[in-house]
Amino acid sequence: MTPLPHQDLDHVLDYTAELWSDLRGRHLLVTGGTGFFGRWLVETFLWAEKRLSLQAHMTVLTRNPEHFLATAPHLAHAPALRLIQGDICTFPKLPDDASLLIHGAATVGATTDPPGNLDTWNTLVHGTQHLLELARAHRVSNMLFISSGAIYGKQPPDMAQLSETFTGAPDLTTDMSAYGEGKRAGEMLCALYASAFGLPIKIARCFAFVGPHLPLDGKFAVGNFIRDAMAGGPIRITGDGASIRSYLHAADLSIWLWTIFLRGQTLRPYNVGSAHALTILEVAEGVARAFMPPPEVRVAQIERSEVARSIYVPDVTRAQAELGLQETITFRDAIARTIQWLKSK
Repeated sequence: MTPLPHQDLDHVLDYTAELWSDLRGRHLLVTGGTGFFGRWLVETFLWAEKRLSLQAHMTVLTRNPEHFLATAPHLAHAPALRLIQGDICTFPKLPDDASLLIHGAATVGATTDPPGNLDTWNTLVHGTQHLLELARAHRVSNMLFISSGAIYGKQPPDMAQLSETFTGAPDLTTDMSAYGEGKRAGEMLCALYASAFGLPIKIARCFAFVGPHLPLDGKFAVGNFIRDAMAGGPIRITGDGASIRSYLHAADLSIWLWTIFLRGQTLRPYNVGSAHALTILEVAEGVARAFMPPPEVRVAQIERSEVARSIYVPDVTRAQAELGLQETITFRDAIARTIQWLKSK
């Protein structure tokens, strides 16, 4: 796998430079370090560690260290990185000197496979409680729980953005809600352990993103559109293109996660994402314009005015006002950077 672009790594470092002193000489354990979010956290950490001589170390828990290193050979000999094999639900203890923890282990989103949704629930709930038990016993000094905007359930059609105070929830009558409800249960567990044992736990509710390492396998609309365009088109929209989404570049995602981890308030959730809403048709057209000539965009269905369109856009006022976080990479630039990286693979 191609390393992340130096442009993106330097961008993250530019916006987080004052944070890294908190990690000097420290040992950080990361779960979920081999996924989309995790790869960005690993590489931005190693970049900062090297550039700033932090003398810090990161341990990544993974079920298959060999596979991870095979897909990221440029990290195989990083002196500040250690991989340990284990399952989030059963691994026995934290490394002795690990005092910091980022918990991002999770399967991504809903699936049409019921056993897969049960596995999602087990990972999110039982895995999180097991990790919290280890963190309590180990007395970690700081922890980040990477949650999801899916905890809010379906966004009301008359609500332009979801704020952290919205009290909606996933539909409990369908197994497709296992991911969102599992993340909600994870947050509840964090609240219980923070209250009972004083664990300092920060919460980031993540929405939709684009950037290097985003899977192009059908779960993410923008990834599908980039895949279609790189194959020469057409870009296919399976619905009517009226659904509304927003996308934050993964470099900004990294800036936000590190800032919430190191500067956020305990048990005060922060939405993470872009507040700039786009229809799915506009997303597809934005991807098409990144190619020359632009591939055709095909919409499978005619928009039906009587059907409420799906919306998934965060209100990020809290993160902006309290932590000074901003979207620094435009959607157009985010698409261009992602495509450039994919072409370099």
